[in-house]
Amino acid sequence: MTVGNGGAKRRLPSLSQLRAFAAVAEHLHFRDAAAAIGMSQPALSGAVAALEESLGVTLLERTTRKVLLSPAGERLAVRAKAVLDEVGALMEEAEAVRAPFTGVLRLGVIPTVAPYLLPTVLRLVHERYPDLDLQVHEEQTASLVDGLHTGRLDLLLLAVPLGVPGVVELPLFDEDFVLVTPLDHWLGGREGIPREALRELNLLLLDEGHCLRDQALDICREAGLGLKGVGRSPSVEGGGGRREGAPVTTTAAGLSTLVQLVAGGLGVTLLPRTAVKVETTRSNQLTTGYFSDPAPTRRIALAMRTGAARGAEYKELSGALREALRPLPVRVLGVDD
Repeated sequence: MTVGNGGAKRRLPSLSQLRAFAAVAEHLHFRDAAAAIGMSQPALSGAVAALEESLGVTLLERTTRKVLLSPAGERLAVRAKAVLDEVGALMEEAEAVRAPFTGVLRLGVIPTVAPYLLPTVLRLVHERYPDLDLQVHEEQTASLVDGLHTGRLDLLLLAVPLGVPGVVELPLFDEDFVLVTPLDHWLGGREGIPREALRELNLLLLDEGHCLRDQALDICREAGLGLKGVGRSPSVEGGGGRREGAPVTTTAAGLSTLVQLVAGGLGVTLLPRTAVKVETTRSNQLTTGYFSDPAPTRRIALAMRTGAARGAEYKELSGALREALRPLPVRVLGVDD
C-alpha cells in the first residue's frame, strides 16, 4: 500500500520492518536484535533499510563498532514501539474473543505472595485452563502497576488497596499477620498479643519498595510505635533497648532472609499467615505469636486494567481462585467484598 504526501507517494512500512527497527533501537546491535526477534541479520538489516527508504529519513548511524539512533530514529523508535504494542493488543483481543482462556496471560506477582500462592495458582491453571499459557513475572508493586498500565502485564496478584486510577481490583482474601520471634523470646508461642507490644520490640523489615514493609509500618503506627524504633539491629540499639534517632541498619530483600535474621537473634518480624509454614520450618530457632482480635491483616487481590478486553475471563478466574485458596489459612472474600 502507498500513501500520498504532497504529490509524492511512499510505500507504507510493514510490521516486519517496524519490528526490526524496534529491535535494533532496543539492542543497538544488529546481531543481538536479529536473535531477539528470530530474524537473520541480513534480513533485519534489509528491513531497516527498507523502512528508512519508505519513511524518507535516516534512522540509524552505522559505524564499524556500534549502532546509534539518529535524532529522527530516537523520535520514531517511540512511535514504532507504540504501533507494535497496539497491534499486539489487537491480536490479544481477537484471540480472547475467539477462544477464552487460551493464548498468553502475563501475570505479575509481588515477592511476598509468589512463593506461597503460586503453587495453588499454577495447579488451578494447569487443571482447569490447560490451553492458557501463563507467564509469571515477580516484581515489586510499583513495577507491576507500571507494567499493567503499559500493557507489559495483563493481570496482577498483589496486596491492595492500590488507589490507582484505571485499575480494577478483584479481592481474593484477607490474611492475618503473625509475629515471628526467636525460640526463647518472651512472646513466643503466645496468643492474644496486643499490638501495643510492638512498642517493646526490635522489628525487622524488608527493604524499601516492598509493600509488606509499608504494611508493617502502618501496623507500627497503629500501635503507637515511632518509626525511629523500627528495623535496627541490637548492636545499634545497645543490647536491645531503643535509642531514638538511630539509623536503620538491618533490613532484608526477602522474607527468607528476614526470618533467618530473626533466628539469629537480631529481632522479630511480621509474616503473613500464608508465608509462616514455608519460612519458619527452615529453622528450629523460631516460634510464632498471634495477635488479639482484630489482628493486623492484609488483603490480596487480582488487579486488571479498567475495560480490559479479557475482563470477563479475569473475573471468572478470580472466582475459581477463591475456591482453590480455601484450604490456606486465609479468609476468602465474596465477590462483593
